[in-house]
Amino acid sequence: MALFPFRPLSAVALGALVLTSACSKTTGNADTPYIARDVGTLYSTAKQRLDRNQYKLAAALFDEVERQHPYSVWARRAQLMGAFSYYLDQDYTKAIQGAQRFLAIHPGNRDAPYAYYLIALSYYEQISDVQRDQKITDQALSALGELIRRYPTSRYAADARLKQDLVRDHLAGKEMEVGRYYQQRGQWLSGTIRFRKVVDEFQTTSHAPEALMRLTECYLALGLRPEAVKTAAVLGANYPGTEWYERAYSLVRENVPDAPVTAARGS
Repeated sequence: MALFPFRPLSAVALGALVLTSACSKTTGNADTPYIARDVGTLYSTAKQRLDRNQYKLAAALFDEVERQHPYSVWARRAQLMGAFSYYLDQDYTKAIQGAQRFLAIHPGNRDAPYAYYLIALSYYEQISDVQRDQKITDQALSALGELIRRYPTSRYAADARLKQDLVRDHLAGKEMEVGRYYQQRGQWLSGTIRFRKVVDEFQTTSHAPEALMRLTECYLALGLRPEAVKTAAVLGANYPGTEWYERAYSLVRENVPDAPVTAARGS
């Protein structure tokens, strides 16, 4: 991801070494000793640290810009640059807090789309594998949706839509894992609920064909033969020629021999 396009003030390196020495032993705004410096020196030094990949120190210095010069135009810029520095340092909680604070103070600012994007990215980077709780995944999906809803034509919307698709696929994968768990234990109704959710809420994901096949299996196990035939037909109509359709079709032919072949094939 490209660095947020803020340019530091030029020719403002005086005092940088003194400031760096004073702040290098600290890790955040709360511990940074208050040593008054002009806004140009503070901002320039923070940007230098960011360029050197010293993200934690850069974040502390950007926070110091806001603390010492809260009414300066650079304070507004430093808020987002600080949040971005926390993001690069993988301190996603502080990145989210910084971006949210910016939005609370400057809701109509031209950089608001970027703040929403940074919040969404911070949640997105925390998504865990499907075997764990998916609360963060839901928060990422919500944050991405908020960005797209508010700024559908912004420069960040296209990437947000791509990530939204990936997040939805991830959530569908979680539902499939739980559904298969129930299915393997003969808990057909519980499995049906999970697979039905994938079909209803995540039909555009890569998991939809398997979900339809698993539903066919569950319906047959529950003795719901007409539902199994209909589900296999939907699978054949939308995903013909796939492995999942072939398996569903074979199951219908084996368990419902009097069902019309055209119904099983979805034609």
